[in-house]
Amino acid sequence: MRVLLDTNVLVAAFIARGNSNEVFDHCLTSHRLITSIWILDELEEKLLKKFHFSKADVKAVVSLVSNNAEMSEPSGLDGKVCRDADDDNILAAALAGKADCIVTGDKDLLVLKDYRGIKILSPTDFWEFEGRER
Repeated sequence: MRVLLDTNVLVAAFIARGNSNEVFDHCLTSHRLITSIWILDELEEKLLKKFHFSKADVKAVVSLVSNNAEMSEPSGLDGKVCRDADDDNILAAALAGKADCIVTGDKDLLVLKDYRGIKILSPTDFWEFEGRER
């Protein structure tokens, strides 16, 4: 399965053990991760500014994600879909990367439930979509 993890899930995966961390680890070994330069840039910014990671730690995290993911090259969407333009970047990356699902904690994305055949799931709902318990 081709899975795009939203920035908020990636951040959560690296700041604490929990559901997002389990989803990330599982996707590394069992699925194809999809990401984009925009997502990696946002991940870097959040870890540096909000969570005060060292530059070396941020570089290691971004390298881990980018080395284990297929890079999507989104070209944008046909018009605005979400209230927050940043969320449209996530949709565009998933669409360009032919993702089967987006895993996110963002309520503005979750309310869509799916976008052009791409399921939009919380980390908890991801396990049900995959058809297994964690």
